[in-house]
Amino acid sequence: MSVATYGTTPDTLSEDTIETYRQQGFVHVPGIISPEEVAEFCAASLALAERMQSFNANGIFTQLVNAWHEDETMQRLTMHPNIAGVAEKLAGIPLRLWHDQVLIKQPHNMKPTEYHQDQPLWPHDNTRTSISAWVALVDVPVERGCMTFIPGSQSRTDLAPMNLGRADSFFEDAPELVWQQRVTVPLRAGDCTFHNSRTLHMANDNATDEPRVAHIILMMDAETTYRPQGHPVTDPLNLKQGDPLDGEMFPRMTS
Repeated sequence: MSVATYGTTPDTLSEDTIETYRQQGFVHVPGIISPEEVAEFCAASLALAERMQSFNANGIFTQLVNAWHEDETMQRLTMHPNIAGVAEKLAGIPLRLWHDQVLIKQPHNMKPTEYHQDQPLWPHDNTRTSISAWVALVDVPVERGCMTFIPGSQSRTDLAPMNLGRADSFFEDAPELVWQQRVTVPLRAGDCTFHNSRTLHMANDNATDEPRVAHIILMMDAETTYRPQGHPVTDPLNLKQGDPLDGEMFPRMTS
């Protein structure tokens, strides 16, 4: 798998990296943010989680959706020009923010995140493609819960949403996937993976003594419209079929 060089910006993103993303459905970009930014954003993520303890009642996994609404520092990470610009070049279309989320997997959390596609879970219509950036705010070796992808699976538009009650539901419904290559991508703090919203992916459990801290920026086609389907981001908005997902809630990633 091709990777970009350290300190990649939209202006230095290679054509090889773009081609890899479009063929494989994911790509690893090292050093998308600086070490100084890593320290700042990691501290802000942990402070936000501490402030919103109700999201972590079981002490196993913390998920803070729309962190950019709650904290100005996290907003700077979500709208970071390196991340936004690289994402638009990989996707090849203008993008809007769908939402962000801080994900903290606690030490010795032995529950992996099972294989799934993102797109079927979202209330989206009229979308050509969507892309997510998964930014590591600590080192994430295999043992701490890094991501694994099935290359090329973004072409599978026939798969039903993941059945959360059946961990292997994708492999039962599409047994040929059992034999497809899987690529696991350890990340250093400041590294990022970008993946297509239909690329099958999972994350390992965290078997280490330290929390796994990551920030995910989920981006959608700028022309995406609303399809009625339950989702915590859109449920409070009183949207109707075909309403554009735009405005202050869903800003353009680049001007």
